[in-house]
Parts: sequence; structure tokens; C-alpha cells
Amino acid sequence: MTETATHEKPRIRDAEATQRRILAAARKEFAKSGLGGARVDTIARRAKANKRMIYHYFKSKEQLFTRVLEDAYADIRTAEQKLHLDELDPETAITTLVRFTWRYYLANPEFLTLVNSENLHRARHLKGSARMHELSRPFLGMVEGILARGVAAGVFRPGIDPVQLNITIAAIGYYYLTNRFTGAIVYERDLMTKEALDTRLAFNIETILRLLRA
Repeated sequence: MTETATHEKPRIRDAEATQRRILAAARKEFAKSGLGGARVDTIARRAKANKRMIYHYFKSKEQLFTRVLEDAYADIRTAEQKLHLDELDPETAITTLVRFTWRYYLANPEFLTLVNSENLHRARHLKGSARMHELSRPFLGMVEGILARGVAAGVFRPGIDPVQLNITIAAIGYYYLTNRFTGAIVYERDLMTKEALDTRLAFNIETILRLLRA
């Protein structure tokens, strides 16, 4: 092995590690302050990098934000694939998906705030993202397959649009959590106790299954 090749691997590993630190720091900063309020200086400080390196790897704050969004969606899509829903009976698969989505939102509040931020910008950063289509299409296909299996087994009614189902599953968890502070005032109860969260999850599962059952 030549000396150049020997030194190349450490440099590649260092570059990859630096990018990971930048992306982790950027995710926190964008989730906290949104695209407009996020500071590259803060990201650089948290990542123990310098601004020059950020612009070298990601070109601009906008492109860094796009990459953070893509990675956020990749994380949840990857986690969903690990559920192996296509190996479960249809009702169990849907129940597992609803439960997973709820728990993922609870464990990853930054995901919700990043999605909120991108919607404020009318999704302009994701519109041209080929990676987003690559991530979303297999997931929609998987859910469509679960619905088809459920119809074939006589447990789900036909005609359910997988896109509408996905929106509903996301919405019943997303709205509850993003509006938990105002909801606590409006409904005069703590929406984030363990009992309240367990009750809500059970309600979400029952709601989706009632929607689907034949």
C-alpha cells in the first residue's frame, strides 16, 4: 500500500466525521430556531468545526437545511422498514405502524419542528429533492400492500387510499403533540402524562382500525 493511500483513509474518515457533526448540530439548531433564525456560527460552534468547512461541504445554509430535512425523513423511513410490516397480518401491521408513528414523534420532537419549519417555507427545499421521492415511494407501496392483503383476507374494506391513510395516521399523532400546550389549556388537562399518552395511543389505534375494517 502506498503512503498516499495510507493517508487517504484517515482523511476520508475525518471528513465523514466532520459532516456528521455538522449535520447533528444543524438539526438541533434548525429544530430550535427554524431556517430563518438558525445561525451558521452556532452550528459551527456546536459541531466543533468552522464556517468555511460548513460551506465547503454544504455550499449554503439553505442546502444544509435541505440535507437535514432529507436525513430526518430518511431516519423515519429506515425505522419503518425495520418493522417488517409486510411479514405481519394486516391488522397487526397497521396497529404496529400507528404505535410506531406515535412513539417516534414522542422520541423525536425535532422531526416535528423541522417539518413545521419546511411547511412555513411551502416545502421549497424538498420540491426538487429526488431523494425524497426515493424514500417515500417504497413506504407508500408497502402500506398499499398491507391494505390489499387486508382486503383479500376480508378484514379491511376496499377503496382505502394509502396516501389518505398515511396522512390520517400522521395527523392524529402530530396534531396532539404539536398542540399539547394550548390543548392543555383548552381541555383543562395535562396531555403529556403517561396515562394521557397511553390513552391517546389506544384511541389512535382504535380510530384507524375502525376506519379500515370491513
